[in-house]
Amino acid sequence: MAKDLHELLRSLRVWEPEVTALPPFAPEAAPAEPLSLFTDWFAEAVAAGEREPHTMTLATVGEDGLPDARIVMLHGADADGWAFATHATSRKGRQLAARPYAALTFYWPVLGRQVRVRGPVTSAPSEEAQADLHARSTGALAAALTGRQSEVLASTEELTSASEAAWQHAQAHPTAKSPTWTLYRLRPDEVEFFQGDSARRHARLRYHRSDGSWSREQLWP
Repeated sequence: MAKDLHELLRSLRVWEPEVTALPPFAPEAAPAEPLSLFTDWFAEAVAAGEREPHTMTLATVGEDGLPDARIVMLHGADADGWAFATHATSRKGRQLAARPYAALTFYWPVLGRQVRVRGPVTSAPSEEAQADLHARSTGALAAALTGRQSEVLASTEELTSASEAAWQHAQAHPTAKSPTWTLYRLRPDEVEFFQGDSARRHARLRYHRSDGSWSREQLWP
């Protein structure tokens, strides 16, 4: 089995030319702040056909001091920070309550790009969180109303029953509130942009915020 995995891994390539274009990137010509560059790169990922470009890895630190990570969805990015949402009572919600600092990673293989963001995290007012939830799909509301995220599940039947009840409630009450649903914003101290290169001369540009202003520096790949 281990040999099969090794052989499978050796058979794979990164950035297949048939499905990946590696656009040029000149770090010295990048804008003075990271949000506008992120917005441009995100739009280019969408235009290039990247599937689910709004998904990202959220990394937090557990109560045991060890790292934790999972995939979540970006809800927005503006001067207030990069936004995502979850239940305050979930595992990541509890971790953020204890250590309100996190990192995000976006990976867009169709362009050979990734973006890394890290900084302190704050929670938005409850009204904003509920408005954000109600702007999403009925399924998203039903999932939020089901609740109990990260708790131990006794059986699949219990989940089915709770989910069906939540769907019915969401359809009948599209503005129903989920009390623990929380909108978080990560206000970055650091943002790094990575552009892959076929000759492995990858471009890395890191922005760093200090005293309210941004500085830039290139990094060795």
